[in-house]
Amino acid sequence: MDKREFLKTSGAFVTASMLSQVLAAEGPPVHRTNWAGNLTYSTDNLATPPSVEEVCRVVKETAKLRALGSRHSFNAIADSNKNQISLKRLAQIAIDDKAHTVKVGAGITYGALSPYLDAHGYALHNLASLPHISVAGAIATATHGSGVRNGNLATAVSALDIVTADGKIISLSRQKDGEQFLASVVALGALGVVTSVTLNLQPTYQVAQSVYLNLSLDHLEHHFQEILSSGYSVSLFTDWQNHRATQVWIKRRIAPRDPNKWEPEFFGAKLATQKLHPLAGHAAESCTEQQGIPGPWYERLPHFRMNFTPSSGQELQTEYFVPFDRGYEAILAVEKLRDHITPHLFITELRSIAADDLWMSMAYKRASLAIHFTWKPKWPEVSKVLPLIEAQLEPFGARPHWGKLFTVAPARLQAQYAKLAEFKALLNRLDPQAKFRNEFLERNLHAS
Repeated sequence: MDKREFLKTSGAFVTASMLSQVLAAEGPPVHRTNWAGNLTYSTDNLATPPSVEEVCRVVKETAKLRALGSRHSFNAIADSNKNQISLKRLAQIAIDDKAHTVKVGAGITYGALSPYLDAHGYALHNLASLPHISVAGAIATATHGSGVRNGNLATAVSALDIVTADGKIISLSRQKDGEQFLASVVALGALGVVTSVTLNLQPTYQVAQSVYLNLSLDHLEHHFQEILSSGYSVSLFTDWQNHRATQVWIKRRIAPRDPNKWEPEFFGAKLATQKLHPLAGHAAESCTEQQGIPGPWYERLPHFRMNFTPSSGQELQTEYFVPFDRGYEAILAVEKLRDHITPHLFITELRSIAADDLWMSMAYKRASLAIHFTWKPKWPEVSKVLPLIEAQLEPFGARPHWGKLFTVAPARLQAQYAKLAEFKALLNRLDPQAKFRNEFLERNLHAS
């Protein structure tokens, strides 16, 4: 998207937002959609309380409710045919210098939080490819970022406050609440409404990013670990044709006296001499800086810049997590479907995520390779391809991303989560009337 098109789209978005507010106050409601536009929410009843006290009141007085984040989920995980609640007005930030943590309101986005932290000398360990997403929404679905030694965004959580079905707040921390805390961080919005999250911090750091072109996938057979470990965060992009990664994005932490040297070749791939977008032929203006130019962590770890819309949103996304030590096998399994996949695909990204101990995380107890598909916005065609991919990945125990599109049968999905029975027992205890359940949760957690 060029600058003129971006401004036009942004203007239309602002106008639509203002119109929505007016109509909500003075006339019939405007039907709301998710960011990609592939889902229209099943209710126009949206509460936007200005305070934690009001959140408690709304939760207590509402029979059925789902929390809505920044609307970047591609499926109906946040949907409700009754009522939704947005925490976007809860945007406080409070740094604890002694504990090296920050407590944030559930409405804050990583794009708003990160510059504030950096200005105070702090950083987060990881960021997703989009900084536009909310902290609470990202951790609820185990949204991740990249790096063989980097856990997903939820692994930075040290404490959180949740309003449960009775309208009361429970405060949980890793230090004092053990297994209940591990069950409650990646909770899919099923335990209650998160009002604040406390994140672990580290000293701010610099990152440099470079892109290499046309890496043969043959190199992954014997150098898989080495290639995925060649930077703090590494992404391989492929269109599944010609047995290659069209681009390799390598992000490295740069120490003050680091020579920051980038070799002209990387396993035969050539160092790019200009800034690139993951999609060939697309303007790179919306992408974070490349060509080895150092910059703050929050301006390099995402692929896209906060002050730009990375695309019009007209896309679909799917992602599957497989064991890292079987990653190359899984890639070859998917590659067999290349001629089914490519006609409907924008791009696939391959990334690594460290194992964690959060019960419902896709990387629970398993270092993972994430195979991410960005599809053209043609669900009838894509919906026919997903079962083919899922069948190829079934031998690897693939876990689909909770916030993206999949067609995995409930029984097969549930079998991938060793703590599911205990998680459901916790749901029944904290939400006995199923206030926070919706069709998505009923199907994927409770259907046999």
